[in-house]
Amino acid sequence: MTQKQNTPDVVVTADAVEGSWVYRNAPKRMRPYLKLARMDRPVGTWLLLWPCWWSVALALGGEVSVEPFYYVVLFAIGALAMRGAGCTYNDMVDRDFDAQVDRTKSRPIPAGEVSMKQAAAFLGVQCLLGLLVLLQLNSFAIVVGASSLLLVAGYPFMKRITYWPQAWLGLTFNWGALVGWAAMQGNLTAAPIVMYAGTIFWTLGYDTIYAHQDREDDALVGVKSTALALGEKTGSALKVFYSIFIFALIAAGYLANLGEFYYIGITFAAVQLWRQIVRVDINAPDVCLEVFRSNISFGWIVFASLLAGQFLPRFQEILG
Repeated sequence: MTQKQNTPDVVVTADAVEGSWVYRNAPKRMRPYLKLARMDRPVGTWLLLWPCWWSVALALGGEVSVEPFYYVVLFAIGALAMRGAGCTYNDMVDRDFDAQVDRTKSRPIPAGEVSMKQAAAFLGVQCLLGLLVLLQLNSFAIVVGASSLLLVAGYPFMKRITYWPQAWLGLTFNWGALVGWAAMQGNLTAAPIVMYAGTIFWTLGYDTIYAHQDREDDALVGVKSTALALGEKTGSALKVFYSIFIFALIAAGYLANLGEFYYIGITFAAVQLWRQIVRVDINAPDVCLEVFRSNISFGWIVFASLLAGQFLPRFQEILG
């Protein structure tokens, strides 16, 4: 299905960040592609990146070297490319559904700003960039990273067959929790596996909140989600999801022999998640979007906690 693309101006996507550089500074010809890659909505890139950075920090072992900084930069580039590729692929598959939903009908393909052929070419460029990043890792990490492709390929179809596509997204979006450790250590142990398992429940939480923006339209067009499955029980479900996640973070820190400062930090992380549960209003799309975006800040709290758990005990030893 080829989309007509003779629109003179780029339509601002419904939930784009207000004042995004995509609409202010980017060349007009590039804006539809930047929208397709969700550059006007960077939260998804952060959510893909955080498990990678957390895993790198978890694998540090208290050692200071240049290597972790290299991986931090590499994973940032990879997350930007692969989040964009995933969104492009998802929009290609969901173009007919997106055209029927108020929040998504302004996306480049249903809006006619990008044709399917152009989207496919753009997808290829992003995948190539992601491959170049993956090839910079050790052979074990390359195998681990490539193993996620089946999950990525299947995700857009899950909302057609199950009310729990957010669980599949959790499996897919947090794969970096395994890749980061594999890149640093060349293996996988219980610590990154436990962290990965926990992050699945984190995604179940934040993406259920996000899905409540579309639940009425989704019900009309036949798309399934945890927002529809849980409905008014969402608050109780969030408590379960986030509790499991925090427990997994604590267990992963224990398995990685992190210091006590890590657990202090995770306490603050738990408070932030509790605030999400208290603040969210499933009947207010703007609030759902705001709470969803707050997971960027949550990611920084966990990352800082990991670094504190790795390095502050060493500083104590030096000073003591």
